[in-house]
Formats: sequence, C-alpha cells, structure tokens
Amino acid sequence: MSGQIKIMLRGAVLGSALLVLSASTAFAGPLFDACAAAAASQFEPGFEHIGRDLASVDSAVAVAACEKALKAEPNSVQLKAWLARAYYAASDYEKAVPLFEAASAADNVVALSLFGDMLTTGDGIGKDMSRGAALLTKGAEAGYAPAQNSLGLSYDFGEGLTQDYAQAAKWYRAAAEQGLSKAQSNLGLMYQDGLGVPRDYVAAAAWFERSVAQGDASGQVNLGKLLSDGLGQPVDYVRAAELYKAAAEQGDQYGQNNLGFLIENGLGQTADPKAAAVLYQEAADQGMALAQHNLALLYEDGRGVEQDYAKALALYKQAAEGGEMLAAVNLGLLYMDGHGTPIDNAEALKWTQIAADAGQVIGLNNMGHIYEEGLGVPANKETAISYYQKSADQGYQLAIDNLARLRGAQGDGTGKTKRK
Repeated sequence: MSGQIKIMLRGAVLGSALLVLSASTAFAGPLFDACAAAAASQFEPGFEHIGRDLASVDSAVAVAACEKALKAEPNSVQLKAWLARAYYAASDYEKAVPLFEAASAADNVVALSLFGDMLTTGDGIGKDMSRGAALLTKGAEAGYAPAQNSLGLSYDFGEGLTQDYAQAAKWYRAAAEQGLSKAQSNLGLMYQDGLGVPRDYVAAAAWFERSVAQGDASGQVNLGKLLSDGLGQPVDYVRAAELYKAAAEQGDQYGQNNLGFLIENGLGQTADPKAAAVLYQEAADQGMALAQHNLALLYEDGRGVEQDYAKALALYKQAAEGGEMLAAVNLGLLYMDGHGTPIDNAEALKWTQIAADAGQVIGLNNMGHIYEEGLGVPANKETAISYYQKSADQGYQLAIDNLARLRGAQGDGTGKTKRK
C-alpha cells in the first residue's frame, strides 16, 4: 500500500476563534452596528444572524468599520475585541495584541478565546502556553464555545495544562452541543480513539455527521476516514471519496491526500494515478509530509507521472524531514540502490537509521540488511540479528524470514530490503 489515510489533526482552531458580546457593552448606533456586521461572530448572543467565521471576515472592511467605531467609543471593550479580531484576520498582530491585552484584562470572552489561542500556538506573539490555557479556561467557564473547544485542545495535547483526555472530551462536548463544528469533529475523534470516553464508532460517526452538515472540512475528512476504514460500519469508499472531495475543494490538505489515495488505488472508482498525482501535489505544496511521500512513490515508479528518480529523491527527503518515516526508509533505499543519485551508503545508513530509531518496522529490517551485508558499516551478524528481531517482533514477514535464515532455520534466503 503506497500511503496511509491520516485523520485531520485536532488543532485547527483559527476558523473557530469567534467573538462574544461583553456584558458591559453599550450599543452606540450605526458605527457600532457597522463594526458588528463586519467583525462579529454568529456565536455571540444577538449576533447569530449577522456574525461570521474568522475565515470569512473581510479584514479591510472590518478594520475600517471598527476603527471608526472605536474612535467614537474609545472605552468600549467589545469594540476593542472586534477590532483586534479584524486586525488578526489581516495578520496585523502588532496592532491586534494590545487590543486583545486590554479586552482580556476586562474579561471579554472574545479576547480571552482568541488571545488564549495566540499565546498557546505562538501565532503572532511569543508562545506562553500556561497563560494561554489560563485565558482559555476563563472563556470556557463563561460558556463561550470557541474557548471551550480550544481549552479541550489544550487538555488533549497537554499544552499549558497536564494532559487529560477526560477534560478534553468534556470541553469538546460543551462546545459541540452549542453547535461549534470543529468541536463536534474533535469530540467524534475522542469517541473514535476511545480517549476520555469509551470507544464508540457509532457515536463518533454521529458527531462527524453533525460537523459535516455544517460543511466543516475536518468533519468531512474524519467521517471519510471512518468510512474508508470500515470502523463500526461497512466500508464505503464511494461516500468517503465524496467527503474527501468536499474537503479537498476547500483546500484541505488531508482531503486532497486522502482522495488522491483512493483514486490512485481505484477504491470506489476507476484507478487514475495521473489524477492522484495532481491531488498529492496540491497537498505536498502545503507541506504535508505524507502527500510528499505518496507523490514520490509515483515518480519513483512512473505511475501517473513520468518516472523521475531525482524528483522522487527530493520529495522523499522533504517528507522524511517532515517526520514521515516511510519516506526515510525509501530515501535510504534510493541512496543504497543509486537511483536518482550515486550510490551513497553513508546517506543510506543515515536515513534508514532515522527510521529504525523511530521504530519503523521496515527501517528496522533494512538496518539488519545493512549490517548483514556491511554496507557502509563493518558487517556484524549479531547486530543484524538484533535489528531483524525488533522488526520481526512487530510481525514484519521479511524480517521474520531473514531472522530465521541467519539462525539456520527455513527462510527465503534473500535478505533483501523491501519498499512499501
């Protein structure tokens, strides 16, 4: 199999970092209304019908409207938070931060939520996860759904707080029940993985469906993953492809990669490696290591693209540097075989060792081969056996065969490495 389908990460908080109305707000007429129309969130009481996600804020319009409103009402905490949100949407963090500081000091939930996210991720400001978690806790306890989802993320990944899956699930649920689509998707993942809640694929699918109904890309990818893996229900590649396509059309790299995987392998549709290559390229261009690896495989094999070992090598290196250990394995093999590069046993050893150190089963087998044959290292049968054993312990058949052969039992006798 040339690639795995990965679940979208839980950490996509940017689009859900919304605003809330401060209890101290005094409505100031047309200027206030114009700022609200441009920068308010649909999660704010009284602004459900005009509010918008951060991703749909027209930053130029919002900044202009909210600057005018705040000039007329310079003490309005709510306007400071909205203007800060508008600046943030424009990536003008220098102007956003002091406004968020002032509004969060006044316990404005909007500022607590988005500024807490910024501090947690280091987006536009020095990272301070502990302070970020403290701000998010205030916002979450005040009942603000985006802050609840972000606090769930902090507990989920141990960012500024002790990792606690039960607390993560609690806060995801609080936000999900208020209709926050990313929280619905995140809660679905907790049920899928059995983290903080009992593993329950039916419940996972139900929460993913609610997220999908709102057009959320993470929900689309995660439900597609559930369907393509047949978790708790029959495999359905056709609907999985539809969901991945919907996410891909939003520019989601996981949707692009996963749809490419189904198309490449003819799962639920006619195989089309050329179309798969296009999708992998789109995801690879966003820096997705798995997509870079999958595209490299196509270039190495000449499927859907003209065979090009040099491109394959470059893509494998990008993917390996991005943490994709199968890419490190295959990069080592290219150096070992001299494809797209002169044979270089030192580089082959380097990348294979990286994969083996990460516990990658094929990398462990290939390290056994390197030591058995003395490729760039002194041949050492005992070291070879130790690597083969670690791979065999994970059930890798080629390592089992190699181990049996070296120990004098029946095996295939090849000792060769294998691509995946």
